[in-house]
Amino acid sequence: MSEENKVEDVIIIGSGPAGLTAAIYAARANLNPLVIEGYTAGGQLMWTTEVENFPGFPEGKMGPDLMVDFRAQAEKFGTRFITEDVTMVDFKQSPFLVEVDDKTFRAKSVIVSTGATAKLLNIESERRMMGHGVSTCATCDGAFFKNKIICVVGGGDSALEEAVFLTRFASKVYLIHRRDKLRASKIMQDKAFKNEKIEFIWDSEITEVFGDKKVDSIMLRNLKTDVHTKLVLDGVFVAIGHTPNAKLFEGQLDFDHQGYLHTAQKGSKTNIEGIFACGDVQDHVYRQAITAAGSGCMAAIDAERYLESIPDDAE
Repeated sequence: MSEENKVEDVIIIGSGPAGLTAAIYAARANLNPLVIEGYTAGGQLMWTTEVENFPGFPEGKMGPDLMVDFRAQAEKFGTRFITEDVTMVDFKQSPFLVEVDDKTFRAKSVIVSTGATAKLLNIESERRMMGHGVSTCATCDGAFFKNKIICVVGGGDSALEEAVFLTRFASKVYLIHRRDKLRASKIMQDKAFKNEKIEFIWDSEITEVFGDKKVDSIMLRNLKTDVHTKLVLDGVFVAIGHTPNAKLFEGQLDFDHQGYLHTAQKGSKTNIEGIFACGDVQDHVYRQAITAAGSGCMAAIDAERYLESIPDDAE
């Protein structure tokens, strides 16, 4: 079969913990997976510094180093990689079509692991200090801030959950919100208001994050008075939501009410037989590297079973 007529057993779109774990399992099952990893390969762990909660690394591991190891392990078992972005998919025909600019790939099955992107404050200093005191994940990084003063930005359930969680470590948590009312559920508001370590700063936004190698303060602007105030602290947790990287699949795959890809029950099956989804593109609850990796394993097993169920000449 010529290269242009080749039909892959499985194409994996995305290369975070979910996609690379799927690749490891698929490769070990002799499916010869093709991973289209994207220009920004590696997922959200590429933005982190030390990861202390991934099993098997008692001394911790730098996020980018962990993803390099994931990739090397997938490659060791025969995974092939294309470091470009997918520009179009067509899941309405079989085999499925995946386009990368002017190149078209065909596959009997596809695993979608495109992840999600944390919504940020969109200030330059926030990106510069990401992983050096600025974080988008309290569960991941909270333990680094024992007896420190930190802030959480946001007003929804996630922000309040993170603020309450962070009081286990921090000596004080400021909750910074752009309005004078919270969007969070009443039960979460009650928990936060009752927590003596949490102090609310209303009608305010962060305009600057200061620090050299780590955060040492922020500049706040009151949106009603335009008064600027410098606040000394050690960490900033941004909790204003995530955007699943799923736009590519609009009109073909089913989404849930929050814009994440919908998968059946607790598995990885989408509404199209032969298309599977795993990781943060379909998980708005846990959003951890370890759960993403686990769902990548599930997707690879589901894909393997699907391929076993179809005729060898299915095209």
